[in-house]
Amino acid sequence: MPSQLVPIIVPVFLCALLGFGWGKIGVPFEREFLTRIAMNIGAPFLILKGIASLESEAADFGLMMAIGIAVLIGSTAVSMIVLGLLRQPLRSYVPPVVYGNVGNLGLPLCFLAFGADGLGLAVAIYLVGAVSKFTLVPLFQGQQPAAKVLLQTPIIYAALGGVTLLATDTQMPLWMANTVDLLAGLAIPLMLLALGHALSSFRIHKAGTAIGLAVLRLGIGFAMGWSAVWLFDLSGVMRGVVLIESTMPVAVFNFLLAARYNRHPEDVAGSILVSTVLAFLVLPFLLVYALEG
Repeated sequence: MPSQLVPIIVPVFLCALLGFGWGKIGVPFEREFLTRIAMNIGAPFLILKGIASLESEAADFGLMMAIGIAVLIGSTAVSMIVLGLLRQPLRSYVPPVVYGNVGNLGLPLCFLAFGADGLGLAVAIYLVGAVSKFTLVPLFQGQQPAAKVLLQTPIIYAALGGVTLLATDTQMPLWMANTVDLLAGLAIPLMLLALGHALSSFRIHKAGTAIGLAVLRLGIGFAMGWSAVWLFDLSGVMRGVVLIESTMPVAVFNFLLAARYNRHPEDVAGSILVSTVLAFLVLPFLLVYALEG
């Protein structure tokens, strides 16, 4: 089993470490520009490629979206109950507990662990998270609808195109497929570099809060993922993807929203750093469990 884990974990860790080291030595790094390239060009083409090349049926993609919604609702309900009992600010702390890093970290892991089929199924969960983050979180934290932002997000249109190709069993022309492959190749390296660079700038201001949020994110996420696997009787690649995507650390995007709406951004930044370190520590055990299915 260790021989299976090394090719999955090491590339992801080294790419993120490269971005982290880049940030620490102070060499100029246009993170905002690279993030825009990754999210507006690389990620949409990666999503299009992932869905269009999915070997599973279109119904499986729809099932994964339904599971993503179920995990999201379950995580939200449990986190609100736990944080409410602890008398913590819900508007500040629910999003980082609910939203894991299913994009920057989850997509590469699912791709390396399960290949193109794993990437295509992981995209379904990523889409659920992306759409709800652009719409529900701004409404929850800042009481501002963000439908306009959602309509201007390229990943939505890439997903629609990919689902159309999958549902109609249509193959892209070779020139288009090659173009999509080239541009999709931008996404994963840039996502991991940006993740590592972002982590280099975060600090832990309240260790107890950061650790608590990190543990809740990973614990509730795994519990919801395991529950979905049991409830939907999942096996194989679908089981592994749900477990991995559900147990990702706090997403960096949570910090951007917390800073925008002044919802304890320092605490959220600390939870991102702590949860990512914890995630890499438990990742070998998670992958062993996910691959067993």
